[in-house]
This record gives sequence, structure tokens and C-alpha cells, in this order.
Amino acid sequence: MLLTRFRALRSLPHALATCALLLSLGQPACAQSATNPSASTPSSTQSPTQSSTQPDTPPSALPDAPQPALTPRDLPRNILHDQAAIWTSPAHLRMSNALGPVALVLATTLVITTDHQVMSSSRLQNASLNSHASTASNGLVGGFVAAPAIIYGLGRFRHDDHATETGILGAEAIVDSLAVNEVLKIVSLRERPTVDNARGRFFQPSVAFNSSFPSNHAIVAWSSATVIASEYPGILTKITAYGLATGVSLTRVLGREHFPSDVLVGSAIGWMIGRYVVHRHRRAE
Repeated sequence: MLLTRFRALRSLPHALATCALLLSLGQPACAQSATNPSASTPSSTQSPTQSSTQPDTPPSALPDAPQPALTPRDLPRNILHDQAAIWTSPAHLRMSNALGPVALVLATTLVITTDHQVMSSSRLQNASLNSHASTASNGLVGGFVAAPAIIYGLGRFRHDDHATETGILGAEAIVDSLAVNEVLKIVSLRERPTVDNARGRFFQPSVAFNSSFPSNHAIVAWSSATVIASEYPGILTKITAYGLATGVSLTRVLGREHFPSDVLVGSAIGWMIGRYVVHRHRRAE
């Protein structure tokens, strides 16, 4: 056991450098949401006299003018802006906002050192369980991918701007998450649990594009779930969305498709990206 943990620890500096880059997303999401035009309010220093002396100012020029509803045409531009904000987010880390990322990095460190032990458990050496869990995870993540399109379609049919916005933001979060995750996979090059007795070694060229770290299923599920739960913050919606996303994460491990640390980091980054997208681009009330 000690030898196994030593081998895991040798890979930690590189693995943590990879995930730490994205784990700082939470605070920049809040900070940048403050610059969202839809959140703008008139300056408190402007007097009634000043506003009344400008009757010809067009509504679109006023600070509190409503923003046009989101459309699919906004997606390419917004995704480019999102990626720029995501990859520069570590520069925004300060002592005041580093607690969450540091805690998550420490948790990831602990989980990586136990990955081999967990995946070698006899309880997971069950082909039937693995197969059913893998099928369940694929079905659940398919639902999370389809949900934004379904919600958008219902919104268009019912002329509901809130629903169409939810669908657009959900699609945006999924694309952002997949773009980020693919870069992390290329950097980490981690072996799958089914390779080399589940040692989970990083930086193995033979892995190519089949890297295990982080989990695509987890990051997609959590980014989509976070948008839906944020746009419709009722307790039942949150329980359903986050409960199903948790189901995706768990079944990826039970199916021996990913290590626990893979789904931990994927779930965390998906939640952070979904949260960022909603705070930055939400318009409908």
C-alpha cells in the first residue's frame, strides 16, 4: 500500500497543476458577473434634475435599459469571451478568494492518493455492475445534453424568454466545459482504471486522446445541471438536477470508467463553469 501511494504522490505535482488552473474559476465568476450589462444600475450620484434634463436620451443608452434576449447567434462570441476569462482566471486569485480553490486542490490531492485502492476493491470487480453503471451514466449524461435543447424548444414554442435563455446558457456551459476538459485531458494523459491494474499514472503518451482525467461525463452533467438549477432555483429542481448529476459522477466510478479524482475534478469544474456562464450572461428575469 505504501508503495502504491508513493507512486501516486509522484504524479501529484503535475496533476494538481493541471486542476488548479481551473479550480480558481469560482471567484472570477462572481467578479465578472458584476460587469454584466444586465446588472447595471443608474449611478447613485445622478440627481433627478440631471436625469430629467435629458428627455431625448434613447432608452438603449440608459444604464438600466433592458438588454435584448439571448439568441443562438450570441453563442460563438460568448463562448470565446468565456474561454478567455476561464484561462486567465488564476490571475484573479487573491488571499480573499483562494479558500475554495485551495480546499478543492487539497481534496483532490487526498483522493488521488486513494484512487488505486478504491478501484482495486473487490466490490468494483463485477462485470455486471460495471456494465449497468456505464449504461446508466451514458443515459444520464445524454439527458443533460438534450435538456438545454428541449428547454429552448419549449421556450420558443411558448414564447418564454426565460426558458429559451436557459437552453442557450445550458448549451454554452456544455461547450465551454468540453473545450476546457479536452485541454486538461491532453495535458494530463492519465491511464484509465482498466489499464495497468488501475495505477492511474499520468503523462503516459500511449493514452493519446483517451485520457481519464478529468471525466467528460461529470463535467458535462454538472455544467448543464448548474445552469438549470440556477435559472429555476426551486428546491425540487435543484434536488433533481444536482441529484442526477451526482448519479453521473458515481456511475462513472462504479462502471470503472474513471477514478474518483477524475469525477471530483470534472464535477467541480463543471459546476464552476455553469455558475460562471449564468452569472455572466443571464438576462431574463
